[in-house]
Amino acid sequence: MAKVNISKSVKKPSSKKDTSIKPIKDFLGSRSLPAPVDRLEDVRKRARRFRDKFLSGPQVVYYKSFDLVRVPYPTKYALLNAFSLPTPFLHIINRLFIIQYKTSEGIKTLLFSPSDVDANSETPFFKRLSQSFGPFQNIGRKIMAPTLNTVEECLKQVGLPPEKVDYISFDHLHTQDLRKWLGANGQPGYFPNAKLLVMKEEWDSIQGLLPPQSDWYCPNGSGGISMDRVVLLDSDTELGGGVALIRTPGHTYGNHSLVANTPEGIFVTSENGVSADNYNPLKSSIPGVRKYAKNTGMEVILNGNTLEIGLDQYISMVLEKEIAGPSLRNPEFYNVMPSSEMSGFWLFPGTSPTFSFGQLEFGNIITH
Repeated sequence: MAKVNISKSVKKPSSKKDTSIKPIKDFLGSRSLPAPVDRLEDVRKRARRFRDKFLSGPQVVYYKSFDLVRVPYPTKYALLNAFSLPTPFLHIINRLFIIQYKTSEGIKTLLFSPSDVDANSETPFFKRLSQSFGPFQNIGRKIMAPTLNTVEECLKQVGLPPEKVDYISFDHLHTQDLRKWLGANGQPGYFPNAKLLVMKEEWDSIQGLLPPQSDWYCPNGSGGISMDRVVLLDSDTELGGGVALIRTPGHTYGNHSLVANTPEGIFVTSENGVSADNYNPLKSSIPGVRKYAKNTGMEVILNGNTLEIGLDQYISMVLEKEIAGPSLRNPEFYNVMPSSEMSGFWLFPGTSPTFSFGQLEFGNIITH
């Protein structure tokens, strides 16, 4: 089977390092036990200890989420094997997160999941879906995939200049075109000072994808980006006060989760699951989900469009919910805030989540 190459990055990584970025050792060796159930329980115990330690530390300075775009997404992937109605699609809302936090070098600003909505539409799966509307593509997109905000508009809303952004990151690189933000082939990026934080496994993957993967990655989405703009991470990482990136492989090999300590507890963000229901299916009112969990014993329901490493994804989702802990808004669910969250839509019956977070904001942004 041939490899599909979509990334031709240039230059070697910069030797200059941000001294505020530090490895986290709490989960080293947590997945090395031979039996899957032992790996799961070891991860669960470590996650609970990590949660206690992280909660006792500093909180972020600022945390805000923004709705970017509604996207139709197959129910067979979002609620893997659990959904009982014939509704083929549901809506997920892609979100941007602005996080500010203290470090030894001062206040840093991270944008998590800053999607270039227009460029990302070239992702093969979504491009085919759009083309299925034929001559009604524009109308279909306005109804089925309306843009709610752009990244640029979100920054303007809070008064944050693009040069104040230190880092961008994504839980994984499905659908992402990075060139607008970081610049490519000698052209400047929208964020002149920002670097990409990405797990090495994820970066390595996009250098040579197989067809099951490439259907979900934006063609040439990292082509021509200087490696001076990329920080490759090879472990769980503390970014600063109240912010960490924790490896949660499964949805992709290089998946990681944003962990942020806020006045409302710890929020964990990724796309291993697309709703609160995915993380506690026994409390779900979505048709079929509770019954499926009871019949199978599934503690979580995977977001399974690629299933690169399914057992690891299951363990990662348990890790995420144990770090997050119960939501103060609804204690039956966990403080796992998906980067793309399921949202009810009149065209897709039966797909409203039992509980959703919507948009969140804590603290006061620093713009100077």
